[in-house]
Amino acid sequence: MKLISIVIPCYNSQATIRKVVEMVMEEFKKMEQYECEFVLVNDGSPKDDTYGEIQRLGEDYANVKGVNLLRNFGQHNALMAALHYTSGDYILGMDDDMQTHPSQISKLIHKMEEGFDLVYGCYPKKKNSFLKNLSSKINEVSSRILLGRPKNIVSSNFWMITRQVRDEVIKYDSFNPYIDGIFYRTTHKIGNVEVEHFKREVGTSNYTLKKLLKLWLAYWNYSVIPLRISSVLGGISAAGGFLAALCIIIYKMIDPTVVVGWSSTMCIVVVFAGLILMVLGIIGEYLGKMILILNRTPQFIVRETINIADKDEKQ
Repeated sequence: MKLISIVIPCYNSQATIRKVVEMVMEEFKKMEQYECEFVLVNDGSPKDDTYGEIQRLGEDYANVKGVNLLRNFGQHNALMAALHYTSGDYILGMDDDMQTHPSQISKLIHKMEEGFDLVYGCYPKKKNSFLKNLSSKINEVSSRILLGRPKNIVSSNFWMITRQVRDEVIKYDSFNPYIDGIFYRTTHKIGNVEVEHFKREVGTSNYTLKKLLKLWLAYWNYSVIPLRISSVLGGISAAGGFLAALCIIIYKMIDPTVVVGWSSTMCIVVVFAGLILMVLGIIGEYLGKMILILNRTPQFIVRETINIADKDEKQ
């Protein structure tokens, strides 16, 4: 019998997390060859008693592990924390809001049994807000360019990996992880399976525009392409400036009466200054992250755990 570890980052999910856990358990009762465990991580939920609900689930079910982080670290950091406490042959990533629905789990398991290291559930029709759908589209394009995601693969928050992939992923200890980026550099045996996308049952997405931008900047931890783009832009702007200056000189030689105005000069200065600041900003982003890594900024800090023995903490 194979054990499936289900990792769920929880943030203000007191109203939904019990339903998610119990519905998943009902699904596993239909699959006799599989059993499940849960690793629920409270990511510093400020608005409700999410960790209290996780504690109650831990008291009711021995296969529910709970992890309480010292503060809010972000969804991907919480997932990294959860992965450290998994014991399963496969690890399944889900959300806490019923959008990654328990009824679709069997589809991912069956796809994994075809020999993949990583399987994403993809949605033919998404039931998200306009902002979330737009950010997903940007993510789709950016991850292909910056992270090397295969063109035929669509990523999502509904994924399953093997134990071997998990063992490689938890070696990454940077303060700003992006789970999919680590997956892509670990394996290329990636599959997709269509699953139904359900509406969020309670509340709205916790991702603000600021958080989405921060998540996108995490891509830069896994790619030097922004630096290469800045180099190309610098070369193009330098060539453009040289050609513009050459044209002005030739024009002045043809017609000495032409007055070379300050307006054109200032336009060129502004364009070049903007490009220089942009390139410096990109370099500064990389340097800033290097400093934070050298200062050993924590990926996550665990305050307390539930149903986790010492041997689990050492895995």
